[in-house]
Amino acid sequence: MEWIERRKLLAFGEDYGTSYFKFGPATLGNKPDMFENRGYFYTPTRVEQALGAPATRVIVGPDLAQYLQSTSDLSKLYYPMRHGTISKDDEKGWTIVKEITRYALNKYAPKPGDPQYPGFKGFWVAAAIAANSPNSMYERLIEIHRELNEESDRPLVQALTIIPQPLAVAISQKQIHCIVIESGHGNTQITPISRGIIYGAMIPLNRGGQDADNMARQLLRDLGYQDIAREEKIVTEFKEAVGLIPLDLNRAVSEAKRDPRRFKAVFQIPEAGIRIELEKESWQRFLIGEYVFNPSHPEFESYYSRGFHRPLDTPLPWGTIPGDASLAQVIRESLNKCAIEVRRYVTSMLILSGGNFSWRAPPELSGYAVDAPTKIKYELKKENIDVPRVMMASDPQYSVWRGCIFYATFLKPEIEWDSKSREGWVLFIRE
Repeated sequence: MEWIERRKLLAFGEDYGTSYFKFGPATLGNKPDMFENRGYFYTPTRVEQALGAPATRVIVGPDLAQYLQSTSDLSKLYYPMRHGTISKDDEKGWTIVKEITRYALNKYAPKPGDPQYPGFKGFWVAAAIAANSPNSMYERLIEIHRELNEESDRPLVQALTIIPQPLAVAISQKQIHCIVIESGHGNTQITPISRGIIYGAMIPLNRGGQDADNMARQLLRDLGYQDIAREEKIVTEFKEAVGLIPLDLNRAVSEAKRDPRRFKAVFQIPEAGIRIELEKESWQRFLIGEYVFNPSHPEFESYYSRGFHRPLDTPLPWGTIPGDASLAQVIRESLNKCAIEVRRYVTSMLILSGGNFSWRAPPELSGYAVDAPTKIKYELKKENIDVPRVMMASDPQYSVWRGCIFYATFLKPEIEWDSKSREGWVLFIRE
C-alpha cells in the first residue's frame, strides 16, 4: 500500500522515559537519538546579558551540561517524569516536555524543498508514555504538539498518536500475549498483555533505576565520597560500572567476603583524578543489583535502620503494593488480577525492557553475578510461577522507541483519535 511506503519515511517516535528522552524518525534505523529527560532554568551571566542574551530560559538537550557551573546548580535541574507521570498543574515539568519535543522535531524536520520529502506536511508521530498516565497527560501532549505546529514556520507534526510504553515494547517484539516489565529510571511497569493491556492487572511499581542509584550513592557515602554522591550522573556511572545482579544474594555476599580480590572493582573519574577501588567492600556490589529485584532482603535492614528510605508503596484501587515487595511477588499479584483462562496465554512469555534491566554479568563471576532474565527466572521459580520463556527485549533501552516507529508506520491513517480507547490519530494537518 502506498501510504505504508510513505509512512516509512514519515514515522517519528518519541519515548518520554523517566531518565532519557529517545526520539527520531524511522530513517534512523534501529537506534534513536537520545538525551536526558531534564531541563535547566538558566539565568544568563552578566557577561552574557551585556552581549544581549535573552532572559531566563529553559535549556534542554545534549548541550545542557555546558550551562552548569557550581555543584549548587545541580539542584536547579528538573526531571519532569521522575516517577513516570506528570501532574496536571506541574507547569515547570510541562514546559520542559514542550522544549525537548520542540528540540526533537526541529532537529529532524526537513527544510522546505527537500527532495527526499516532497510536499512534507509534518511527521506522523507516535509518542510513548507510562501505562498508568492519566487522561490529563494525553490531553496535554496533544496540546503541546498542536502548539509546536502553530509556533513553527514550517510543518512539524501532521498527525499524533500516543501509546503506553509496555504496549510499544510488545509491538516491537511482535507479541500479542505476554507480560511486559518495563523498568526505567523512575518506575517499573508490570503489564500483562492479551491483544492489549489488561489495565486491571497492571502494576506501576514505584521502583526503578533511581533506587539502584540511591543504593550506589549510599555506598559512595560509606566509602567517604560525599561530594561525588551529590552528582547524579556520576552516581549512575558508578552504579553501571560496579553494580552486579546476584543470582542468590546470600551466596554471592558470602563468597565475595571470603575472596574479595576475585570480586574487586575499580571506578575512575579522570576529570577529577579520582580512582575508587572496591576490594574488601566488593560484596556491596551485589546490593546495588539486588535492590532492584528484592529490597525486602534482610541484608538491607541495617541501611533502613540508619535512615535509608524504602521504595514508596503503590496505592491501587484494589489494595496497596508495598514498595519493598520483591519483583516476583508483584508479578504474582498482577497475574492474580488476570482472568484465570487468560493467564496461560500471558505467562507464555515475559519480556524485560528498559535501561534498568541492562546489567552486566561478567563471565568470570558466573554462578554469582547474572543477567536480569536469569535473575527473574530464579525468583519466579521460588514463587512457583511457571513462565516458559523469559527474554530481554532486543536492545532494551530502545525497544519502546522501536515499537513507536512500528506503530506509527502501520496504524491506518483513517483511524481517528478516540479519547476513551486512547487509540487512533489526532490529525493536525489533513491531506
